Amino acid sequence: MINISHFITSFPLPTFASNTYPWEVINNLENILENLLKSLSDDYIITGSCAVHKTAIIEKNVTLKGSLIIGPDTFIGANAYLRGPSYIGERVKIGPGSEIKQSIIGSETAIAHFNYIGNSIIGNRVNFEAGSICANHYNERKNKEIAVLFHTKIIKTGTQKFGALVGDDSKIGANAVLSPGTLLMRETIVKRLELVEQVK
Repeated sequence: MINISHFITSFPLPTFASNTYPWEVINNLENILENLLKSLSDDYIITGSCAVHKTAIIEKNVTLKGSLIIGPDTFIGANAYLRGPSYIGERVKIGPGSEIKQSIIGSETAIAHFNYIGNSIIGNRVNFEAGSICANHYNERKNKEIAVLFHTKIIKTGTQKFGALVGDDSKIGANAVLSPGTLLMRETIVKRLELVEQVK
């Protein structure tokens, strides 16, 4: 079983049973955020299903769409596009022109400019250099169901949309690509221009 806590300490959302797969969390993220929105303090400005902490900095021309929670002291650069349901933790930096779609971003993670992260769970203190991608869909395959490789075992996810589970303190180099279904343990280093494809 894939236990998220083995990848990410201090997981920001409500505790999940050890038998909950990461893609199940992502697929249920709308409901999770809906419940979490009800318990937020007055320190958040809530507009519909979008909650932004009062200390967060949102630059010009940022698009916030769908259910979102953006945590304290987070910075969202100009022209970024955040598509819910997504949870952005504390002291996160999302650079100009980046897109986050249906994902969880852990605290103190930095996502540089022109990045894409789709249907993924990103740990704490992770650094994505410019232009790196968490792909969430196999456009090129006839069978688009995503599988993951965990302890030499291939696990089918039953979904066509899942990006990556990236452990705490990992480093993703510029223009690197994490293929759908990527699992990276804590402190993993992905080199610049590297393609990570764990299931062929």
